Amino acid sequence: MPKTKIAPSILSADLSRINNEIREVEEYADLIHVDIMDGIFVPSTTIDSNFVKKIKTKVPLDVHLMVHEPSSSYIQGFIDAGAYSVTIHEEACKDPLNQIEFIKRNKVKAAVSIKPNTLLSRIIPYLDAVDMVLIMTVEPGWAGQKFVEATMPKVKELRKLRPNMDIEVDGGINPYTARIAFDSGANVFVAGTSIFGKKNRVTAIKEILNSLK
Repeated sequence: MPKTKIAPSILSADLSRINNEIREVEEYADLIHVDIMDGIFVPSTTIDSNFVKKIKTKVPLDVHLMVHEPSSSYIQGFIDAGAYSVTIHEEACKDPLNQIEFIKRNKVKAAVSIKPNTLLSRIIPYLDAVDMVLIMTVEPGWAGQKFVEATMPKVKELRKLRPNMDIEVDGGINPYTARIAFDSGANVFVAGTSIFGKKNRVTAIKEILNSLK
């Protein structure tokens, strides 16, 4: 299985002091997860590419677009803002391959995501084109939800299909649920509330990492 990676999600951070928040987790973070919501694909709205440009960190930015039909120019904004990877949702795109290929042409890692109730078969056609798959373990749209363990069979099946691919899980991740996801085959763990919701963020990350040993 690929290397285990921790991706603190700034959805649960104090955005008014975002660079200070990120500095608290940089040493132990493999990625910084940046959730983008448009109020269409999901009810909530969040930050845009102009905000992402203000982020100053040595940690790669893992941009997750919970956005209906993101255009090339829209995606380009996040690439220009320094995205290391860009994730699009299969459910949000008429032809996800268009967005995936655009991301790849710009020398950025591409990923595809599915919601808890979406069948894994929906993204099988794109597995050869992407660098990572994000299995949502909650309904996308807001932080602090309970982990949906019923998503784990998809993680297990995907790991069988792609032994060396990065498989990311996002939603309700804490030391206990991270272990469940790890045992199912996930190797990239997005955690928001369980890291930024704690006073000592480093301790919070270490607790997740220790649960995976």
